[in-house]
Amino acid sequence: MAYVTIAQNPVEKFLFSNTKMAWVWLVIRLYVGWAWLEAGWSKVWNPAWTGDTAGASLSGFVNGALQKAGGEHPAVQGWYAYFLREIVLPNAEVWSYVVAWGELFVGIALIVGLFTGIAAFFGLFMNLNFLLAGTVSTNPILFTLSIGLILAWKVAGHIGVDRFLLPRLGTPWQPGKWFWQK
Repeated sequence: MAYVTIAQNPVEKFLFSNTKMAWVWLVIRLYVGWAWLEAGWSKVWNPAWTGDTAGASLSGFVNGALQKAGGEHPAVQGWYAYFLREIVLPNAEVWSYVVAWGELFVGIALIVGLFTGIAAFFGLFMNLNFLLAGTVSTNPILFTLSIGLILAWKVAGHIGVDRFLLPRLGTPWQPGKWFWQK
């Protein structure tokens, strides 16, 4: 079987690979990063998330989500309710720290443009979990913008730390100056 390389769409190439779009992705990256930074900052300094009563706020959130798991058309699917009830709720204190610090670190990484695609992926993953728990808020917007940041990872961090770090670290398909050199 012969393999054929399919040419990249010029619009896609411009949006996700052209550094002229870095300014657009910077605005999106800062918006999403600020949302995560604010959410994480408020949780990290809240004793119900990371202090003496860590896990209290998360337990309340999870119990609220579990109430949405019943009925004819549940907002929370049974498999996710099981995960919340059996995995998250018994370990609410640990998960509380993971959520709070995860939000903060994703926000910082996006704002400074450090490992932008990876940070956007973890932000998207948190948005997905909030959506699966029946919470809408800004999660669909942040989720959608994160998809764009993931697709544009090559230029989304161009105005940021990634511009200097990624050429030195390299990628699995292109050696960097620090690693994978013979």
